[in-house]
Amino acid sequence: MRLVDFILNLAGLLLWVKWRSLPFDPFQRRTPATLVGTLRRAAPSHFRRWHLLAGIAALLLLRALFYWQIGSAFTPVWVGKVTLEPAVFSFVSNSLGRMLVFSLFSFGQAFAVLYLWLLLLSLLTGPAAMEHPLQRMVRQQLGRIAAWPRWSKLLLPWAATALAWGVTSWPFGWMHPQTAMSATHRLAESLIIGLGSYLAWKPLIAGLLGLRLLNTYVYFGRHSFWNEVQLTSQILLAPLRKLPLRVGRADFAPMAGILLVWVVADLAERVLGNLYARLFF
Repeated sequence: MRLVDFILNLAGLLLWVKWRSLPFDPFQRRTPATLVGTLRRAAPSHFRRWHLLAGIAALLLLRALFYWQIGSAFTPVWVGKVTLEPAVFSFVSNSLGRMLVFSLFSFGQAFAVLYLWLLLLSLLTGPAAMEHPLQRMVRQQLGRIAAWPRWSKLLLPWAATALAWGVTSWPFGWMHPQTAMSATHRLAESLIIGLGSYLAWKPLIAGLLGLRLLNTYVYFGRHSFWNEVQLTSQILLAPLRKLPLRVGRADFAPMAGILLVWVVADLAERVLGNLYARLFF
């Protein structure tokens, strides 16, 4: 069921990315007169942007029904889980209402991870990377946020996640460790979960450094993707630049960077877990 949920979340994200990118499709915009005779669509299209949003809504609703029907038939009953570091929230599938909430929150988590990754790629943009296809896609998806100052984009995950959790979880008291919570406790919970949002960057950073390590020893050609990997990994490894991590032709900086990311992330998980436990228990 977790694999099914992951695949359906991925399908929903693809629909959303397509919805965001349609305004940049030359066939969806008014074609200049000079190109009327040369740039034509093969057949008339009845496709509209709102169809994609309707598809996402239908996906979330239909999969909630599926989880309710299939999950409640399991023995024991299947329990859907959403992890927002440092907290884990469980949704029992014998209730259609809870499966609807789980479907929404599960997709919301995947949506947040996608945009946290896009935001990190935007933060790692150098002057030479502005015209790379990946960075053009990042700017399309982030919109005006891509042009924000670095300090504001760095604080955005904390503020946005804390606000989103505080607002969306407020109607569902059973999702909190204490059903009756003061406003101070709700605010503290939101701020801690907001800090946990930065942990979503761990797999992306480790993946970029892993690709950098692979590209160091295996030549994949001059594709723009690998140029982007090289540029972003150089920015990530900048704090380790002065360390003697190169021996001859062997560069151990990517390995050291991956190790450092996992150690720091593990320490952050422990600290946030302790803060969360002290808040309620």
